[in-house]
Amino acid sequence: MKKKTILLLLLLTFLLLLGGAGTLYNQLSEQTEQERLAQTNQTGHENDQQDNAQEPERAEESREAYPAPDFTVFTADGEEVSLSDYLGTPVVLNFWASWCGPCKSEMPDFHEKAVEYDGQIQFMMVNLTDGSRETVESASAFIEEQGYTFPVFFDTQYSGAAAYGTSAIPVTFFIDRDGNLIAYAQSAIDAETLQEGIDMILPQS
Repeated sequence: MKKKTILLLLLLTFLLLLGGAGTLYNQLSEQTEQERLAQTNQTGHENDQQDNAQEPERAEESREAYPAPDFTVFTADGEEVSLSDYLGTPVVLNFWASWCGPCKSEMPDFHEKAVEYDGQIQFMMVNLTDGSRETVESASAFIEEQGYTFPVFFDTQYSGAAAYGTSAIPVTFFIDRDGNLIAYAQSAIDAETLQEGIDMILPQS
């Protein structure tokens, strides 16, 4: 089955600089295609790179770090929370809305991983709260109804959406503990792709 791939840092950097971070996605059907993507800006022998392509930390060693744009969102109680508050902890950042079918389809996997990696990774499930189609009340009711326990934040001032050029949801960004953007995935992702992104930002033991 085809799956949405995680785009590596260098490509993401260009997309952000061009203001298109929220509009581009890449879908591959073969693992060899993913391996070639991982080696795009690497030097060396193709066969050697393909052998290492499943180790994301190696694939990124030669890439320049790109600081994740900071932004401020709100809890359901109105408390301000910024991405920079979590510096020192890897972050999985997801933009979603309760009216978005693909957003809802991937949430069980996000909930499962948030429970599994509690204390190791900070999940930021950022709701695009426009005040009409989506409100704090409607989004909170959905989360409560589904029994999700991951942290939910509300982008009522479009700070996060503007910082990440988010024009299509869902979209997920993977940020390491130093506050650097490592990868992103556009559209709904499966558990395997989510785990791949998590593996890329978890500190190596």
